[in-house]
Amino acid sequence: MSKVTLDEIDHQILDILIDNTRIPFTDISKRLLISAGTVHVRVKKMEESGIIKGSSLNLDYVKLGYSFIAYVGIFLEKTNTTTKVLESLRKIPFITVAHITTGKFNIFCKVRARDTHHAKDIIFNIDDVEGVSRTETMISLEESINDKKRLMHSIFNEL
Repeated sequence: MSKVTLDEIDHQILDILIDNTRIPFTDISKRLLISAGTVHVRVKKMEESGIIKGSSLNLDYVKLGYSFIAYVGIFLEKTNTTTKVLESLRKIPFITVAHITTGKFNIFCKVRARDTHHAKDIIFNIDDVEGVSRTETMISLEESINDKKRLMHSIFNEL
């Protein structure tokens, strides 16, 4: 896959969209002193090239009653069950992220729960998945860094 070339205007558009994916193109155009058509064409180009993949919505899980975050490392009985285990994990809606990993765990998950009792139930559900031999859980005390912009700026500086 070839690398896509972006210029400074593309970088600035992405910078604005990371803060607010719902911002109207006219607002972006006013901030960057370019036409809304130019913003539209550039965003479309970045979507077609795969740089922009949809848009996302950030929820305040604390306000929704899901303030408890745990990370669960999953050990599998056999690595050839990875796909089947992931299919089962997809059925547990409180698992928000799952990675196939190297190292200590076969799969590493992020879990959102209401409280410790709810997290315990979720972790027990994970333990009951066929193919899982055991789990190790780490509790998140606070999400201290969640910043897509720093990485994006670092990537842009390399280009």
